[in-house]
Amino acid sequence: MLRNGSNVILASLAASALAACSFAPKYDPPPVPIPTTYQHQGIWDSAEPSDSLSRGDWWTRFSDPTLDSLETQVEAANPDLAAAVARYDEARDYTAEATAGLFPQIGLGASVSANRQSAQRPLRGISQPTYYTADQAGAGVSYEFDFWGKIRNEIASRKALAQASDADLATMRLSLQAELATDYFQLRGLDATARLLEDTVGAYQKALDLTETLFKGKIAAEMDVSRAQTQLDSVRAQVSDVAARRALLEHAIAVLVGKPASDFTIPAEGSPFVLPDIPAGLPSILLQRRPDIASAERATAAANAEIGVARAAFYPNVTFDALGGFQSSGQNLLTLADSFWSLGPSLSLPIFDGGRLRAQERGAYARFRETSAAYRTIVLTAFKEVEDNRALLHWLGKESVDNDAGAAAAQRTLTAALALYREGATNYLDVVTAQTALLQAQESALDIRTRRITADVGLVRALGGGWDVSDLASTSPSDKARSRG
Repeated sequence: MLRNGSNVILASLAASALAACSFAPKYDPPPVPIPTTYQHQGIWDSAEPSDSLSRGDWWTRFSDPTLDSLETQVEAANPDLAAAVARYDEARDYTAEATAGLFPQIGLGASVSANRQSAQRPLRGISQPTYYTADQAGAGVSYEFDFWGKIRNEIASRKALAQASDADLATMRLSLQAELATDYFQLRGLDATARLLEDTVGAYQKALDLTETLFKGKIAAEMDVSRAQTQLDSVRAQVSDVAARRALLEHAIAVLVGKPASDFTIPAEGSPFVLPDIPAGLPSILLQRRPDIASAERATAAANAEIGVARAAFYPNVTFDALGGFQSSGQNLLTLADSFWSLGPSLSLPIFDGGRLRAQERGAYARFRETSAAYRTIVLTAFKEVEDNRALLHWLGKESVDNDAGAAAAQRTLTAALALYREGATNYLDVVTAQTALLQAQESALDIRTRRITADVGLVRALGGGWDVSDLASTSPSDKARSRG
């Protein structure tokens, strides 16, 4: 009879698994309008705009060994990234916890106790002893039939949330890498500005020496000397300001690579920036290449599965329980006469709950609408960020050409003004005006160059940095090592 009963139980479990249904709505990613092409085509565009961004170490496109070294330290030592890895591990373990609901729950138990019962205990029999022992050993099995897909939808929701957490990890990694590259190139831009100002200090010192010589020869006015001194002191003040701004960027980079700011330095360098071509691909590819979009889509899928969980709560909950073992008040516990067992299904059905289940169902639908709206917002923001950086690169390229022409003209003006001043054919105000115009044009050129390369970094980040939706983890146990890599 026990063997036949076991066969019936196994057959019932298999039938329930095959016949189970799901109340989750059919899921499709929320629709979002997708442009056919990007705007702001310019001379900086790649010759093959349909190429996808190279995967992996995207920062190597900038050909800067110092940046390459710093970027590898972000992966190894940044505490924010380590926290994101831990969140992903936690989300995946929640998936494993939900998956356990598909299997029978088996437990063992045992107890040994010495007891004394009251002489005045109600309904105590005359033959019952005052002192007695109670020993028990047994095992229990419990299994919940997933007729309505509640457990399977919980698993689907948890798996989608774990994948969203994996995408969040990729988003955090890309954000930190891009932030580091942006800070680094801004620091290099300040290095270039510092070199320009140092050269300018030397040039202004020579101009001051010239005015003092002419003043001593009674050729120039004392006002010319004070004007030259003002120009020189003003540039020296800018040198200090640039040094202060560079120090703050250096400290920010130290935090990104997980090092104390007091022990971290980046030597000044004079290597020119490399402005690489960043192929943007087609706009539709962006949906596959942005980890934050993938995270939002997975969160929407999880919310859709939660609707199935909420709807299944209205239907009967069927479980099968089996309990067996031995009970004894003596020393011979494991004897057939002292055995006990209990076997059978149980059913529960909500009749009245004051509207609790209906409120949970409405909340699940509202959560789905919320995540769908958030997904659409993130997609639209992604297209905006790509267009923003493409526009910056396009117009900054044009601005750079015009500014370089203006700087060349300012240099010619200053050369002519100094020549005329030496001959006494003009006053020093013309020299000051020409010096100011040239320095402004040179500083503007460096600023434009820095903004162009940081826009390149922004475009890489906006395009997902070479990430792809196929990188999403399967959330299986074998994936454990990958998340901590």
